[in-house]
Amino acid sequence: MGKAAAFFVADVERSFSNGFDLKLKDFETAVAVGSKTYVICGTDDPTSSGIRILNKLTGEWVIPTVLGTKPESFKGHSCVLLNKDRILIIKHNSKSNESVWFLEVDTQFIRDQKKKLGTEVVSWSKGVIGNAELPLVISGPSGVGKGTLINMLMKEFPSMFGFSVSHTTRAPREKEQNGVHYHFINRDVMEEDIRSGKFLEFAAVHGNLYGTSIEAVDVVADAGKRCILDIDVQGARSVRASSLEAIFIFVHPPSFEELEKRLRARGTETEEQIHKRLRNAKAELEQGNSPGLFDHILVNNDLEACYKQLKNILGISESMNTVPTTPSKVLDLPVDFSLSQINEKILINHGAAEQMVLDLSLMKGGAPGRTRGLDMYVFDP
Repeated sequence: MGKAAAFFVADVERSFSNGFDLKLKDFETAVAVGSKTYVICGTDDPTSSGIRILNKLTGEWVIPTVLGTKPESFKGHSCVLLNKDRILIIKHNSKSNESVWFLEVDTQFIRDQKKKLGTEVVSWSKGVIGNAELPLVISGPSGVGKGTLINMLMKEFPSMFGFSVSHTTRAPREKEQNGVHYHFINRDVMEEDIRSGKFLEFAAVHGNLYGTSIEAVDVVADAGKRCILDIDVQGARSVRASSLEAIFIFVHPPSFEELEKRLRARGTETEEQIHKRLRNAKAELEQGNSPGLFDHILVNNDLEACYKQLKNILGISESMNTVPTTPSKVLDLPVDFSLSQINEKILINHGAAEQMVLDLSLMKGGAPGRTRGLDMYVFDP
C-alpha cells in the first residue's frame, strides 16, 4: 500500500474548483477516490444509507447500494483511503476492538457486485484485531465416517473448534431455537442476501432454502475458534469459488464396496434409501477427485489412523493447549485524533507522548466478511 490522501471533516474542502458544493453536515467526512467523492455519514439516521457519492465530472449525486453490516453510530471518526479501493474509518472515543471499519469502493467484490446489480455499490467490512485459523471444509459421501472424525475433533479439542449455524427458510420444528439449530429467515430476505454475496453456499431442499452465510462463519472465528463446515461436494465447490480462505478435505472410503458395507451395517435406512445414498456417493466420489477442489484426500481405511492424519493436516496434537487464543489488549482511543500513513502503518495522532499505531501489514479478508490480521498498539517514540 502506498501513502494515501485523507480528508477529515475539520479541514475538508467543501467545494471544488468547478463549483460543486459538498454541503457536508455534522459528523460527515468526504474522501476523494478518482473522479468520485464518497461522503460518509456518522449518525444513525434510519432513512439514510449512510453513504452518498458525488461524481465530480457531472456534479450528480448518487445513493449507492450499501452491502455488509453498517457500523453503529460513530459521530466522530477519521478516514484514510487505502490502495484506491477501500476507505479505512477509525471511530473516535471508542474501544480498539470496535473502532476499525472499512468501506470498500472498488475491490474485486465491489466490481463483481456492480456488474451483477447494475448500480453503484459499496460494502462495509468490520476490521478485526488479530488473526483467525482458516475454516475447515470437510466433505465426503454418507457413511464414509466424516461425522465421526468431526466428533472426535470436537471431543478432544472442544475449545478449538465450532460449527457455523446454517440459515433456512423452512419453519422451525418443535423445540428448535432460532440462532441455535438454524437461523430461520424469510425466503425473500435470504434470496436478497444470496444475490448480495452474503452466502458461501446454498441449496434448495424440498422447496426450502438452506445455506451457510459468511457472517455465520465469522461469528465462530470471532469467538476464537476454527469453524468446521460439514457440507457436500457441491457446497464445497461453492465455498471454493467464494472469497473465503479455507482448508478443504475430502474423506474417501477405501473402496465403494466397503462404503456399501458400512451403510448397511448402520441399520438406519431402508433398502431404497441405501440405494439412493449409494447413487449419490458415486457422484460425490467422482466430483471429489476434481482437480483443485480439495487440498487433502483422507482415505478412511482405519479410523484412528485417519484421525491422526487429520490432526497432522491441521497441525494439532494431544499436547497442545486447547484454550482459545488470548485476545489482544483492548485500547481506548482518544476523543479526537487525525490519521497519517507510513507504508502499511496508520499513525493515530492525538498530541500525546505515546503514539498509537494500526498495523495493516498482515491485513486479509474483506467484504462481504470481516477484514482480519490487524494489529493496534502503543509505543513511545
